[in-house]
Amino acid sequence: MATNDRQAREARARLRTYQARQEVHARSVRRRRRDNVIAGIALVVVLALATAAQLLYFDGGPGSPEAEPTATPAATETPQPVPSAELAGDRTWVGALTLNDTTLSIEFDGAAAPQAVSSTISLVQSGFYDGLGCHRLTTEGLFVLQCGDPNGDGTGGPGYTYGPIENAPEDGVYPAGTIAMARQAGDAESQGSQFFIVYEDTTLTADEAGGYTVIGRVTDGLDALRSEIIDFGTVDEAPDGQPVRPVTITSFDVE
Repeated sequence: MATNDRQAREARARLRTYQARQEVHARSVRRRRRDNVIAGIALVVVLALATAAQLLYFDGGPGSPEAEPTATPAATETPQPVPSAELAGDRTWVGALTLNDTTLSIEFDGAAAPQAVSSTISLVQSGFYDGLGCHRLTTEGLFVLQCGDPNGDGTGGPGYTYGPIENAPEDGVYPAGTIAMARQAGDAESQGSQFFIVYEDTTLTADEAGGYTVIGRVTDGLDALRSEIIDFGTVDEAPDGQPVRPVTITSFDVE
């Protein structure tokens, strides 16, 4: 009889141990499921924010013919002063912009776009652009290489923004070689340091703020830009994205 009681107690103990292990396992499964749900929600939120950023900075959608070069200045505690529009001197400035090993001869029209040219000249002379890159290449409908963002993702600037829009083509046609200022959609006062080089004739539809400030043009080297950078395309062959071949501004001079 004592042996039977002992065996019964041992059986009950084994059952309790088994049940406890099962409960621990069930809790572990529930915790993993909960963690997976939380991770999934976090991923959805991150993707939603990334999509929203794309819509904000690349209005019109990747690859759309109406996509717009855009920029947002980097946040600063104290906004920097906008360079005086008198710096451009109402004259033509000539210089060279070197991207990797590709040198583009350029000229800026200080008479047609005094504020934008003055700002760009000031940034060039201060060395602001040295070592910055070109973070965006578009290849369908909109044919531009966008450069000059210190953050490298389309969100940076020199610590100030300015307007108005100057020297925008009335017909919305930006010929190959055009150098123009990027801005946020619908905001004429959001120009900063980001600029874009048009490597093939492009039509940009004006929004409520207008068109895009044309500061100058590439006078030589556009073919080399195409063969050395543009023709390599974008990451994942997207029509609007980072260039496959990383691009760095190795020198920028105007006089």
